[in-house]
Amino acid sequence: MPSTARGLARGGRAAALPVIAVALAVTAAACSSAASTTSAPPAASQHAAASPSKSMTETAATIGTDCGMIPAAGMGSMHGMAMDPVVTAASHNPLITMLAAEISKAELTSTLNSARNITVFAPDNEAFKKLSGHEMAMMSGMAELAKVLKYHVVSGRITPADLASGKTLTTLEGSELKTSKMGSTYEVNNAAVTCGNLHTANAIVYIINTVLMPA
Repeated sequence: MPSTARGLARGGRAAALPVIAVALAVTAAACSSAASTTSAPPAASQHAAASPSKSMTETAATIGTDCGMIPAAGMGSMHGMAMDPVVTAASHNPLITMLAAEISKAELTSTLNSARNITVFAPDNEAFKKLSGHEMAMMSGMAELAKVLKYHVVSGRITPADLASGKTLTTLEGSELKTSKMGSTYEVNNAAVTCGNLHTANAIVYIINTVLMPA
């Protein structure tokens, strides 16, 4: 081969080498970018959605058929009751205003509002209206009225599960209450819970359909 032709051939091969190197570099960069994109997991898969705990849901659940009669908003609502101590909360709930008035008459408002962690079985207004003459006579004096009202209060926060278990409760009056569950109805002595597990700032309230009388 003439020397001129050999020179041209070597020159062509030398010129082609940089082009091949550039092509290989571009291909490698493209592969690396694709691999990194494929390997990165979606951000959403890295965080599990939060859900309310079972215990919180159970604590907030009310029992009884009359809870729908409680206002949805305002001071007498479930949210409003949770902001106030128990007697103040009762005075704003349209179902148990008479109980709040009787507590005030017996001068127990301060005692119950300042108590910590109590449960109140609160007779509704209709329960007071159906009292017999004999029962009303038993509550005519302040000491007698206070005795009856204290019979509706127990220490500790009693849960619906406690009631369903048939637990015996000792009241502030000193006597005992017997709890039970018949079908879907929770009972305290001979009274049915019409709306319960209502939370106030210092108590749990169970609205009942009968005024309880100590033995």
